[in-house]
Order: sequence, then structure tokens, then C-alpha cells
Amino acid sequence: MATMTFNAQTDEDFYRARNKALINEIQHFLNPEEASLISLSDLKKLLKPNNETYKGMQAVPVARIVGSEGRYKDFDNQFFPKNAHLKARWESIDKAHLQNVTLPPVTLYELGGLYFARDGNHRISVAKARGIEFIDAEVVSLQSEIHLKEGGSMKYILSQVIAYEKRVFYSETNFGDITDYWCLDFTTPGQYDVIYNHILTHKYYMNLNQEEEIEMSEAILSWFEKVYMPVVQIINNAKVMRKFRNRTISDLYVWMIKYWDDLKRKFGDDYPIDLMAETFTKTYGTGFFHRLYNSLKKRILKKNME
Repeated sequence: MATMTFNAQTDEDFYRARNKALINEIQHFLNPEEASLISLSDLKKLLKPNNETYKGMQAVPVARIVGSEGRYKDFDNQFFPKNAHLKARWESIDKAHLQNVTLPPVTLYELGGLYFARDGNHRISVAKARGIEFIDAEVVSLQSEIHLKEGGSMKYILSQVIAYEKRVFYSETNFGDITDYWCLDFTTPGQYDVIYNHILTHKYYMNLNQEEEIEMSEAILSWFEKVYMPVVQIINNAKVMRKFRNRTISDLYVWMIKYWDDLKRKFGDDYPIDLMAETFTKTYGTGFFHRLYNSLKKRILKKNME
């Protein structure tokens, strides 16, 4: 009789958790990624941890377990089960909780202060469904300089990574103090390294035929005034951002310069900007960019001759 009671209870518990996953999915149907469990592999590609350390047994806050190494498609971002095939395993663990059976610890990766299931996904799911605050876990820490806050979605984590990259770039280059420009912002990670390389390239050409190497601060200001701001001014005057509402001006700057660089790598460094503009126009089907690049050419050439 007790077994039948436990079975009925675990059946009810599973479908309650399953329904929460369904409701969560419906609530985020326009942005399904916000209801998805984070893939550890995807985050490792983003943060690029350089080492790992065995941390041993710990009592880990269940709320900070936000992803999985291999089962991220089976559970939603709250670790509720998304698929019916999880039922048997999920209910067996739920039943163990009802019978006060001690379960083995889960194994977790820690990255940036958040945790990801390596083994024990079902145990974590049941713990979350039951409102359990801590779970025993064997932890391996993946070393990263970035400390992440809980957010529940890869999009939120991405915003934290970009904010970290901005802080590092501004701190190490004194870019804001030199230019008095604090809105060099991006919507994708890795772009501050691109900007830094642009500045170094600009500095290299400034140093040609110079007896003494110029200061980095001088190169930053020159790049900002003679390369970056002319592009920004053209983008603003032409109201380009109306066509890229989810991007920033700095995004568009990198995109435009990269397109030209790709053509020069393919056809040679003397690939003319006029032909690049024509090719870009044909590719994207608008006459606007032809005018934009012609104007860009004149602005940059004028600034570099001053």
C-alpha cells in the first residue's frame, strides 16, 4: 500500500515539474533560448578556462547550478524535465527522497562562480522541484578571471562577459581618459581585442619613417580621431542605426572594416574602396552602402593627410 502511495506521489511530482517546464517554454516562446539550460561546452568556448582544480566535496547552492555538460537539452533553465522519457529515472530519485534514502553526491564543474552538472542531472532536477537549497557535490573548478552572477540565460551571461571585457580594455589602455569617449560598446564578445589590434596597426603606420616610436596614448587618440570617429559620424549622418536596432555603432564599425579587410586579403592590399563599396552593395542589395563607403573614403583620406 505504501509503495502505491509513493508511486502516485512521484507520478504527481513528475508531471507537476513537467508542466512547469511547459509553462516556462510557452512564456518564452518568442525567445526560447531564455528558457534553455546553459551548455557548459558553449560557455567554455566563451570564457576559455585555462586550468582546472579539484575542489572536493562541497554543499553547493542548488540555485547556482545553471547548466549541464551533456543533458542541457533534457531540462529547462530551472532544471525542470522537458521530456517524458526522463520520467522513470526522475521518479526513482523522487521516491528515494520520499523514503529518506541517502543519494550519492552529484558531480559538478564550477566556472565563473556558477555550477554545471557533469553527473546527477536528475538528482538536481528533483532537488529544484522540491525546493531543496543545497546539494552535496564533488566539484572541479575551471579557472576563469570572470565572476558571473546568476541570470538563468546565456544571453545574460554574455552581457556580463562583454561588460568584463570593456572594463579590462578601458583599464589597461586608459581609452576613456585619453579620448573622453566611454560608449565604445559591443553586443558580441571579443570585439575589444579587435579594436586593440586596429589601434596597434594604426600605431605601426604612424611609426613609419619616425626616428622615435610614438606613445601608445598618442596612437589611441590618433586612431580615435582619424579612423573611428569619421566612421561614426558617417553612420550617424546616414542614420544607419535605423537598420541595425539591436546593434551598436561600434558593432557596425567593426563589421564595415572587416568586410573591407576580407576583400583585401583575397584580392590584395590595393583593393580599392570604391570597388569594395560596389561589391558590398550588390551583396546586400541596397544603394545606401555605396554612398556610405564613398563618404567614408573621403573622410579617412582627409583626416590622414591632416
